[in-house]
This record gives sequence, structure tokens and C-alpha cells, in this order.
Amino acid sequence: MWKRIIVLIASIIVICGCSKKEEEAEVETVVPVQVAPASREAIQRVITADGVIFALDQASVTPKISAPVEKFLVNRGDHVKQGQLLAVLENKDLVGVAAESKSQVDQAEASYRMTTGVSLPEEIVKSRGEVEAARQAMEASQRLVESRQKLLAEGVIARKLVDEAQVALAQARVQMQTAEEHLRTLEGVAEESETKAAAAQVEAAKGRHQSSEAQLSYSQIRSPISGVVADRPLYAGEMASAGTPLLTVVDISRVVVRANVPLDQAVYLKVGDSATITTSGGSRQGKVIIVSPAADAGSTTVQVWVQAENPGEQLKPGTAAHVAVIGETLRDAIVVPVEALLASSEGEVVVMAVTSDSVAHEKQIKTGIRNEGKVQILEGLAADEQVVVEGGVGLEDGAKVRIVTAEEKPVQLE
Repeated sequence: MWKRIIVLIASIIVICGCSKKEEEAEVETVVPVQVAPASREAIQRVITADGVIFALDQASVTPKISAPVEKFLVNRGDHVKQGQLLAVLENKDLVGVAAESKSQVDQAEASYRMTTGVSLPEEIVKSRGEVEAARQAMEASQRLVESRQKLLAEGVIARKLVDEAQVALAQARVQMQTAEEHLRTLEGVAEESETKAAAAQVEAAKGRHQSSEAQLSYSQIRSPISGVVADRPLYAGEMASAGTPLLTVVDISRVVVRANVPLDQAVYLKVGDSATITTSGGSRQGKVIIVSPAADAGSTTVQVWVQAENPGEQLKPGTAAHVAVIGETLRDAIVVPVEALLASSEGEVVVMAVTSDSVAHEKQIKTGIRNEGKVQILEGLAADEQVVVEGGVGLEDGAKVRIVTAEEKPVQLE
């Protein structure tokens, strides 16, 4: 009987021990996790880079002549308009040259008027008179010849007188021909040549005057653009040298951030893409205006220009800035929280998908765009599948899980 009692007690102890082990095993295998669905939604490819701010437009105002600065009309930091007078160089010698050249123009124009309005007509009138006188002399010689030939026939005069009259007639014809040729020359070639010569003298004088006026205008330094005077290295009285900047004007009403973007990311960028420029003073919206068609051979990057308005001129050229450009927007992508991504023992990217029977299954995936805590799934996961976003570290494939809310903290497995 005692043996039966001992066997019964031992059986009870064994049964109780097994039940306790089964309960402990069950607690250990059911892992609490948080999950999120793989949803279909829009996601943007945002490409970021660091760059430097530049003015939209900048002009180094360089004089074309070398002369002392007579006076400056602006200081560094002043706002100027396009065409505004900034400085004046000493120009008394240039004023004298311009005045002299102007008088030469007036003289040439007066000579032209004399040539076309007075000189040539007088010469032509005179030549016409000479032609008429030669014609009358020839007619008189012709009548004299005829009269003497008649008298010779009557035997009144000698043959010698007739011959002399004929010689005089021949000379008169020659004189008339010469006078007519001279008149044709005046009315034709000579008139045109003298007119062209006079006109050429006027044009030459005007050219010299324009040159002297241009030299005089170079002594007045004007701004080629609207903007702010950023630099003025000289003072009044110092020598301004041709080819050396006298002032620098920058237009910072809009600025450009020049950033170098890796080649594999630059392929997604195009002119007109929206962008955000961020500096220590805040951020503002802009857009891409240039994507360089060639990559830098040394850094294998592509330079991208992002332009933004600069109200209040708060963004200063030369300072650093961070740009974020929206390269593309996918309207119907499968997206999961980035916390769902895990690394497998082989180094592959995986997620733990939870099925309806509360079992976690490891799935190898291929990812795409990442933005704002979300990642695009290209392969390996379907829409509406539940993935572990908290408690997935150390979770084995096929493990039993219990889905908990955000208020409950899942225990990470070692």
C-alpha cells in the first residue's frame, strides 16, 4: 500500500512539473510585437546635398580708362539701379578733346554744304557759259568761211584768206569740244567725286567725335545691373586702372545654391523640380534652374543650381546651405515604416510579416525610395500585409507573436 502511495505522489509531481514547463514554454514562444500595414500611398524621392549660396547676378564694374577717381556717389551696402551713376573719373582732357572733335564735325558739314550747294553749281554755270561762247565762236568762223569762199569764187579775195578762215573754224570746233567735255565732267564724275569726298570728310569727323564722346563717357562709371554695392576697394583721389574692378554690385533679390549631387541621384533631377533651402536662419522654397549636363571627373558629382527668392536679403552669398530636392513622386507605391526593415544573418534586407494566425514570417525584400520615415517596397511584400515595426529584433522565422498596441512596450529579444 505504501508503494502505491509513493507511486501516486511521484506521478502527481511529474504531472505538475510537466504542466509548469509547458506553461513556461508557451510564455517564451509568444512574443509581443507592434505591427503596421504595408499601405499603398504616394511617396516622394527627396535628394539632399550641401552647397554654397551665390548671388543670382553679379557685376564687377571695371573702368575702360585709367584716371584718378574724382568722386564716388555710393558706398558699400548701398542699393543701386541699373544705369545709375556710381563714380566719376577725372575727365578735363577728355572734355577738351570732345569739344575739338565737335568743331571739326561742324567744319566738315559746312564744307559739304558749300560743295553741294555753292561751289559745284558755280563751276557748272561757268562751264556752260564757256560751251556757249565756244559754240558762238565756231558758228562765227563757219559763217566767215562761207563768206570768203563766196568771195573767192567771185575772184574778189585771195585763196589765202579762205584757208585762214578754215583754220580758225577748226580751232573753234576744238575749243567747243573741249568746253563740252569739261561740262560733262563737272556734271558727272567731278560732281559725284567732290560730293563723296565732302561727305566722307563729314563722316570721318563724326567718327572722331563719337570716339571722343565715348572716351568721355567712360569717365562716368554706371551700374550694369540693379543690386547692392558689395565692394568698393578705392577711395576718391586714388588711381583707377583700366581692367581692374572699381566696384562690385551683386543682385541678391534672388539667390542660387550650387550643390554637388552624386551621379546616381542626379539622374532623377530636372529643371523645375521643387526644392527646399535650409540655412541656420531657417528654410524657404525654391526650384532647380540648372542641372549640369556633365559630371565632375574628380568627384563624379553633378552640379545643381537651386534658385529661391530672398526677401529682406537674409540669405548672404558665400554661406553654406542644405538643399532638399523632390526628384519624383510615386502616386501608388507599397510603403512601410522604415522601422520594419531588419538585416538577416546573410546581410539581406528583410521584414517580419505577421499572418492572420499570429505567426511571424521572415521575408526578403527589395527597397526603393526612402523619405520621412517611410520606405518603398519594390519586391517581396504585398499591400495590406502586416509587418513588425517594434519587437522584431531577434525574432525568429515562424515565431508565435502577440500584437500589442503602442501603449504597450514590446520586449526586444536578444
